[in-house]
Amino acid sequence: MTTRAVPSMPSSVSPLAPKHVPDMPPVAGVRLATAQAGIRYKGRTDVLLALLDEGTAAAGVFTRSKCPSAPVEWCRANLKSAKSAKNFARALVVNSGNANAFTGKSGREATKATAQIAARSAGCKTGEVFLASTGVIGEPLDATKFAPVMDDLAARAREGDFLDAAKAIMTTDTFPKVSTATAKIGAAKVTICGIAKGAGMIAPDMATMLSFVFTDAAIAAPALQAMLKDGVANTFNAVTIDGDTSTSDTLMLFATGKANHPRIARASDPRLKAFKKALHDVLGNLSEQVARDGEGARKLVEISVEGAASNASARKIAMSIANSPLVKTAIAGEDANWGRVVMAVGKAGEPADRDKLSIWFGGIRVAHKGARDPSYDEAQVSAKMKEQVIPLKVALGMGKGRDRVLTCDLTKDYVAINGDYRS
Repeated sequence: MTTRAVPSMPSSVSPLAPKHVPDMPPVAGVRLATAQAGIRYKGRTDVLLALLDEGTAAAGVFTRSKCPSAPVEWCRANLKSAKSAKNFARALVVNSGNANAFTGKSGREATKATAQIAARSAGCKTGEVFLASTGVIGEPLDATKFAPVMDDLAARAREGDFLDAAKAIMTTDTFPKVSTATAKIGAAKVTICGIAKGAGMIAPDMATMLSFVFTDAAIAAPALQAMLKDGVANTFNAVTIDGDTSTSDTLMLFATGKANHPRIARASDPRLKAFKKALHDVLGNLSEQVARDGEGARKLVEISVEGAASNASARKIAMSIANSPLVKTAIAGEDANWGRVVMAVGKAGEPADRDKLSIWFGGIRVAHKGARDPSYDEAQVSAKMKEQVIPLKVALGMGKGRDRVLTCDLTKDYVAINGDYRS
């Protein structure tokens, strides 16, 4: 894959940001444009329009928050059901700066008005328009701000610039998040391109996180839905920044059907084997970029749990560690404080035995069978803790369950960013 240097990023860009971004190829049947509508930010793009060719299949997974945003409810209604083969999309409108969440009747009216504006510009039905919003919760969204830019967006939309699209949906993100992969379906080469945003209010159950993935593959909506649901389990749902699940989390997958292969109706079709892997790679790469851009983050933390009573138990324990402020601040301070890890394991409510527990930081075992490792070397471990990527492993000795989640450290900058966010 060819790469190019990240262009003129701000000096505050996360130190964990990728050094290069991939060249994002166009996806046949997808045209993109961005604009400055003044939703909240001044002097930067804040609206994305994606135009999708007729017949584009759509799938989506959304926040499990009981207080979802109006755009999340709109998208769920338009998708009808996971089993519907009639889930088609012609346009996607995404805005940053205002989440249109906890906005009551005015929020629902804003989504309807936005969809109507987009449908007129795209020449489609409102039921074929999907919406997503990210930003401040509780502030009314002025849908009239979309009207002056939508016709121009539709006229300017072109195949290609996913990087600009990713920039338009950023809020506290310090870098745009893009990923791409290719696969073969039969003899046909298909392309997958994805964008994402997210840096805070990130926790599983669709961890404010938005992501949109586009492919030219010819795959029916129910099959897309099944693959997307499977794909998030160990990618987006295995990432946590602060343990807070957003009201707005949205991940959608669109398949235009422009690739030269017969349409595939079932996710179990063996012809999709390579496509599933490529899709998982894109989802995994995007979700890792979200972890790397955690608000104020200086360390990427990979938490592995093995020897648990079950895989589900391993996930709960890993998340208990990943969401512990004490563990995360210790890592920010470059301190391999295994006592805090023991605490997080013990409070998870899952089967564990103190005297079977072993812990590693950076590949160095620091605790074994319920006590400090006899060969523990403070200087050696301290050197490892200065690195940007910190692997933290826990072995429970209770069974064969295992899992892996990603998080980041918790720094003073996280408090500063969120203390000032609505000011």
